[in-house]
Amino acid sequence: MSEIGLAKEQLDTPTLWVDLDIMENNIATLAQHFEAANVQWRPHMKGVRIPGIAHKALMAGAIGVTCSTIKEAEVMAKAGITNILIANQVVGSRKLTRLVNLCKYADIKVIVDNEANVAELSAAVCARGVEVGVLIDMDTGMQRTGLLAGDAVVNLSQLVHETSGLNFLGMMAWEGHTLGHNDPEIKRQEIIKSVAQLTEMADRCRAAGLPVSIVSGGGSGTYKVTPFVKGMTEIQAGGAIFSDVAYQSWDVETTPSLFVQTIVSSRPAPDRIIFDAGFKTMPTWHAQPRAIGIEGVKSHIASAEHGIISLDKANNSVKVGDIFDFMVGYTDSTLFLYDKLYGIRDGVVEVVWDILV
Repeated sequence: MSEIGLAKEQLDTPTLWVDLDIMENNIATLAQHFEAANVQWRPHMKGVRIPGIAHKALMAGAIGVTCSTIKEAEVMAKAGITNILIANQVVGSRKLTRLVNLCKYADIKVIVDNEANVAELSAAVCARGVEVGVLIDMDTGMQRTGLLAGDAVVNLSQLVHETSGLNFLGMMAWEGHTLGHNDPEIKRQEIIKSVAQLTEMADRCRAAGLPVSIVSGGGSGTYKVTPFVKGMTEIQAGGAIFSDVAYQSWDVETTPSLFVQTIVSSRPAPDRIIFDAGFKTMPTWHAQPRAIGIEGVKSHIASAEHGIISLDKANNSVKVGDIFDFMVGYTDSTLFLYDKLYGIRDGVVEVVWDILV
């Protein structure tokens, strides 16, 4: 039986749903913001995950998508999205086989930060008769992957440019380490300092005669600043399409649109409410989900199947069987737990998206 046309409250719980009007307005707002900054938009799909939503971003003006894994890229390509950046190292024969096969059907770009990976990429694509775009991965303070600014970036860029089957395009970095600053001005300055390392290395590579066409970075937590740093060509912000409690804490101004519908399963005490959404469906560890319509929440903890809300005073109005929504704490640690995402408009199911990755 199709769930299209059902009232939201008729869906079983816990259910992940998105307010389509809010989400579509967020997409339009982001597209207009990046257009005003004169940069291209390549939203990251690691949290969004739904090709149908990626298509909405493309229709609004995005040039393509960013993915974290080969599997994400395969799902996007199968849905007809062909301009894809895999913002990760692709290493090992199994993943490289999938990569070169994908290059037959889409314009794929990957990142590298070491010579050995350059060599194995070249061998794989040349054996298959394809070409792959390559960006140099830089570490501008995140301390995860990537090269520090300096001669090593230019040298690896030159190597990629001279290596068969590889199309050197530029470089990328993610200034995610700046999100921890609470002072907006300090955060802005740290973002600028971080991103400047990326753009300065792009200029150094150009001065060395290398054809830098892409300087990619930026996320939802830095989308107000990074697009306006001279030299950036594209921004990867994707989480702001949904927004959530975590993104709000990072000063994202799009409107939260992603929710979990739950039911009250127990009222063991006047100051405690038990919901049927524990950490298997609504994790609390990145950011605490926010109950909609419940006042005086003191804490929200989760066991496997139970969400436990403690209140700062007694509340006898909430009854077993009542349905409540929670704003998702952090999309990246929540959406992948579900098989389906329900698109709701005016309280009615308009679309049901399978979550394939």
